[in-house]
Amino acid sequence: MIKVCKFGGTSMADGNTMLRVKAIVEGDPARRYIVVSAPGKRYGGDEKVTDLLYAVHEEVAESGHVGERYERVRARFSGVARELGLSLDIEGILDETAKEIEAENTPDFVASRGEYLSARMMAALLGVPFVDARDVVKFDAEGRLDERTYPLLREALKGKRRAVVAGFYGEGADGKIRTFSRGGSDISGAVVARAAGADVYENWTDVSGFMACDPRIVENPVLIRSLSYKELRELSYMGANVLHSESIFPVREANIPIRIKNTFRPEDEGTLILPTSRYTFGGRTVTGIAGKKNFTVIFIEKSLMNAEVGFAYRVLALLVKHNITFEHMPSGIDTMSFVIDSSVLGHGVLEQLCEEIREEVHPGVLRVFDNISLIAVVGHGMSRAVGTASRIFRAIADAGVNVRMIDQGSSEINVIVGVDNENYERTLRAVYNEFFRE
Repeated sequence: MIKVCKFGGTSMADGNTMLRVKAIVEGDPARRYIVVSAPGKRYGGDEKVTDLLYAVHEEVAESGHVGERYERVRARFSGVARELGLSLDIEGILDETAKEIEAENTPDFVASRGEYLSARMMAALLGVPFVDARDVVKFDAEGRLDERTYPLLREALKGKRRAVVAGFYGEGADGKIRTFSRGGSDISGAVVARAAGADVYENWTDVSGFMACDPRIVENPVLIRSLSYKELRELSYMGANVLHSESIFPVREANIPIRIKNTFRPEDEGTLILPTSRYTFGGRTVTGIAGKKNFTVIFIEKSLMNAEVGFAYRVLALLVKHNITFEHMPSGIDTMSFVIDSSVLGHGVLEQLCEEIREEVHPGVLRVFDNISLIAVVGHGMSRAVGTASRIFRAIADAGVNVRMIDQGSSEINVIVGVDNENYERTLRAVYNEFFRE
């Protein structure tokens, strides 16, 4: 059996947590290939190394050389190396890294050095080879993962009983370092799992799996013991941030299951995420509930919209023009709505977009609703249970909340409701209590 293990920032935060990682890896001979993140926070109020490195980039952009902010990064890694008694010449590596940052001061390059240095230290602690992601993870000219990555990784891992691979970054088509989006070490781990032909991809973090709802809002939510890739995608995208929402794609291609584990409670079972074809319905109507705040809804109404060829195309072209993505597009015979993350609507963009929509398609009504929260109720069991939607909306009504928007996915495994931001927490609790406090 081959297991690929990815350890997150809390697992790499200091010497003690890295020793925990070492014990976990060496406790199972199947744990062959290790992917690590940059060190995270050690305590409340501490700084993540990646955040420090973004500040280093700004520092070098201003002055042309590293300074106090880089010294804080140096102190983190030097301190851990001393704590662990590593024979690795960490000071020499940090000196070389400082020169490289000054020479190639791009945000991606500087941010990637957290994972690079973290992986160098973990490889030294385990006494195994280090694999630089720059050599084996490739991006194409559009910034997408290049399929060349998989044979390169397989060759790099060939014949190695164990190895450590740096997460989060690779090399772009221009030969420069390129990173995945924040949290992208999860994707790196999935890529390594596929390349290695792993039997399971273990993702180690500081929680014991996926909870059925946000524990900051619902007290002691139920642990989800297993769920499908499809359910994971819906929940991760809607804010259940245990795992990066894009990390399922590499392992899905190879039908590799994912196991979420807790570095600080390794004995806990965790959550098993299975290919949808291998998923067995567990009996619960709803698997989980997740949500996000701060969306804007653009509502368009026009009589005989359905008979007007190209109506939706012309509106969508305006979104493309302004480089705006949308989350959902509920529609009716004469109505259409676009649900957009408010953060992408910069100063004046929304007003300009609405004016252009009026000029282009001449709607009878155009309204904007802001401060909207989206809540997703997800589960394969929903399509099997009569009255699920009725229970959702009754629970919301009983909580005194007005639903502003309804959207059901064509896969029938999710129902999304929109409510005012001020009712977000109340709605989550109401729906959770309806399905999990039975």
